[in-house]
Formats: sequence, structure tokens, C-alpha cells
Amino acid sequence: MASKGRGAGRSNMSFKSGSSSWLPWLAWSLVVILVDQFTKVLVLGYYQLGDSHPVTSFFNLVRVHNHGAAFSFLASSGGWQRWLFTGIGIGAAVLIIWLLKSHPGQKLFAFALASILGGALGNVIDRLLHGYVVDFLDFYWKNWHFPAFNIADSAITLGAICLILDELLRVRRGR
Repeated sequence: MASKGRGAGRSNMSFKSGSSSWLPWLAWSLVVILVDQFTKVLVLGYYQLGDSHPVTSFFNLVRVHNHGAAFSFLASSGGWQRWLFTGIGIGAAVLIIWLLKSHPGQKLFAFALASILGGALGNVIDRLLHGYVVDFLDFYWKNWHFPAFNIADSAITLGAICLILDELLRVRRGR
């Protein structure tokens, strides 16, 4: 059975307040941005670049500057990547806002998009203010460290997981 777009097979339960029905999702994005930026201000205020503070046997708070994207992709490319990733983040934000306005009643889908939006804009703010993204969460096992990340990255990851779950549930309902 062919799908007829994003809303196919979905319940149309929305907040039914017209054009403002997507605003609660923007509010969630704003919460993500505020928590992300607050934690980054704390890290910038209390840690020097490269500092590390053990919290548990598998987790440190650190201060790392990521000039690239995920896993420091293009981090040492001379600076042009700052503007590329800023542009991608802003473009993604415009697309996500349009999708949120189009599908505010699809709760898991909208939550996923709003989480990604908040995370993307949190990292865009860093790039505009500092020229890099502030990362500070360092998980490790023995000598292996997962690349440091931040609250914005966590929100983007949560949003991506929720998008996959939303699609799997949509396909399952379509059977």
C-alpha cells in the first residue's frame, strides 16, 4: 500500500488552535536551547580548554572546542566549515519550522523535530558566538573515549531516534 505523504495513516489529533498549534513545540525547542546554552556558559566559566573533571568511573566533565561537525568532521579545515555548518543549521531550522507548522498534531514526530530544532540552534549559537561548538560530556570505557558532546547534540540524537521510532510505528500501523 503506497503512502500518501507525511500524514498518511496518522490520526489528526492536534491542538486545534489554528496557526498557534505548533507553538508548544517551539517552546520545547526553546527549553532545549536554554538548557544547552546555560550548561555551556557554566563550562566556559569554570573550565579552561582541555580541563577534565572525573565524575564517575566512566564519565568526565571536560571542555572541548569542536570546530567541525559530529565527531569533529572537518574540524581542521581552515575555518570555512564554521559558516557551512551555520548555514546548514539555519536551513534545517527553516525546514523543521515548516514541518512543525504542517504537522503539529503528530506528537512523536513534532517532539522529534522540536528536539532537533533546539539542538541545531543551540550549536548554531555557539558557532556564531565563538566560532566553535562547546562540548563537555565525556563518556569512556578504560582508555576508549566516545567523542565529547553537549546537550544540543543529545537533543539532536534523541530527536533522530524519535523520528525513526515514529516512522517504524507509522509503517506498522499501515499494515
